[in-house]
Amino acid sequence: MLGIPIGGFLMFFLGVLALGAFNKTMSVTSTNEFCTGCHAMAEYTYPEYQASSHFNNASGVRADCKDCHLPHDDWFAYTFRKAYSGTKDVYHELAGTIDTREKYDAHRLAMAEREWRRMEGNGSAECHSCHAFDAMNLEAQERRARRKHTQAVEEGESCISCHKGVAHTLPDDEPHDDSAADVVE
Repeated sequence: MLGIPIGGFLMFFLGVLALGAFNKTMSVTSTNEFCTGCHAMAEYTYPEYQASSHFNNASGVRADCKDCHLPHDDWFAYTFRKAYSGTKDVYHELAGTIDTREKYDAHRLAMAEREWRRMEGNGSAECHSCHAFDAMNLEAQERRARRKHTQAVEEGESCISCHKGVAHTLPDDEPHDDSAADVVE
């Protein structure tokens, strides 16, 4: 009789420990330091991000890698995207697909297009966690920005439709190698 309650408490305790370890792992692997730990990210992507307004700006608000590249509102989507993207990035780093500047640049447009399609598909949901149209003071914006943002709201445009290259250097518009699609799919 005592074996069932003790076993139940033990299983509950082990479950709490496992959940804690999982959450700690998710937290540690969501930092910029972790995301930029591989060669390609540290050498090519991170310096671009550091030069952007998402890293350094007058307001002191910083968007980390996870803020732009991972879903915010769905834990399961967050976990899946994190596992998928991380595994894919590590694979291509280890496989040598993007291990030199030349190889990275050859795949850059395809990688950017994949990310732009993802963001357009979800209405730039990650952007809206910081930049909400209904919180914008359009009157304080320059005339062109006010006009474009008003038009974007009316037409249901995605932020990324106009703001490509806001945190990373835009890739060359040159035709890219079709084998680059392997990196993004």
